[in-house]
Amino acid sequence: MDGIEARKRYHIDLCLDLGDEAEFRGKTTWFEHVELVHNALPELDLDEVSLEAELLGRRFSYPLLIEGMTGGTEKAYDVNRSLAEAADRLNIPMEVGSERAGIENRELAGTYRVAREASSKLFLIGNISGVQLAREGVSYAEKAVEMIEADALAIHLNCLQELVQPEGTPFFRGVLEAIRRASERLSVPLLVKEVGNGISREVAEKLAEAGVKAIDVAGAGGTNWTRIELERARGIDPEKAGLAELFSEWGIPTAASIIEASSVEGVEVIASGGIRNGLQIAKAIALGARFAGVAKPLLKPALRGSGEVERLLKRLALELKAAMFLTGSRNIGDLRRCGYVLTGPLLEWAKQRSGGSSSRIQM
Repeated sequence: MDGIEARKRYHIDLCLDLGDEAEFRGKTTWFEHVELVHNALPELDLDEVSLEAELLGRRFSYPLLIEGMTGGTEKAYDVNRSLAEAADRLNIPMEVGSERAGIENRELAGTYRVAREASSKLFLIGNISGVQLAREGVSYAEKAVEMIEADALAIHLNCLQELVQPEGTPFFRGVLEAIRRASERLSVPLLVKEVGNGISREVAEKLAEAGVKAIDVAGAGGTNWTRIELERARGIDPEKAGLAELFSEWGIPTAASIIEASSVEGVEVIASGGIRNGLQIAKAIALGARFAGVAKPLLKPALRGSGEVERLLKRLALELKAAMFLTGSRNIGDLRRCGYVLTGPLLEWAKQRSGGSSSRIQM
């Protein structure tokens, strides 16, 4: 087992073993500081509520994205197969984990390609890092697309993870220009995502100008890769472990990051980072997101089979539908226009950050 493959396997095991310890401890998503305005007279029946939503030019049954989690190990093969089968049945998009392992070792490509083999119709999103894109060029991105016959490609930005990872490569010079070149040359749309620390308005503006079609904020409050890398660094690299401990609560809370990114015109926003129920999804869409992404909650179900994944996703959809009914939202467009109130630190954040002319928050 090579270094990348071993690390991918260790990441899965740590996420499963650590449970809630793999999440932020003091910082939350701040969805608790968003109140949707109740509509006591919705003038619609529950079965009239439609969850259909569009992302990157494709119509889906639900505004749910299965986020990239894994690839490159035997266990990842089973996970990606289960996720793909569930996504296909529910008509929702799916993203694979970072494809570096499969690109650099073709024997591992099947752990990603299994998702495409599950369905030729599945909207499948590839995944590589911004660091690798800048280092290897657009041809690297093309290999990622080709490997799984991807319908879109995600570029993940993980500067904090690279900073604290024992074997990390925090070399981010040239990443934005590499993204710009990829957006011009690739045959599929490009989306850019964080991995748990959020995306600011300023970064979202740069990405939109570079031709990125969608931004996945992956804000703080959910799975904490800094804590996961902290566990890996203990006893191996005390300096990196200390750095990870110091920055373990770093990041923009998910709700704040949605507000930041959705203030930028020309990009579709995906809300992820600590999404655990349908009410949070409703709040995310009301704040400006087009879709919501879920990752870690699907990991254990995926190891038990696609049926378990489907059940969890249907629960999220039911909860979202209930929130839409209670706000009088007949469809996702209505939900994006429904009333809400910000409280606490999220309100304070919005006030302090509303100085930019592009902000959708009018204070």
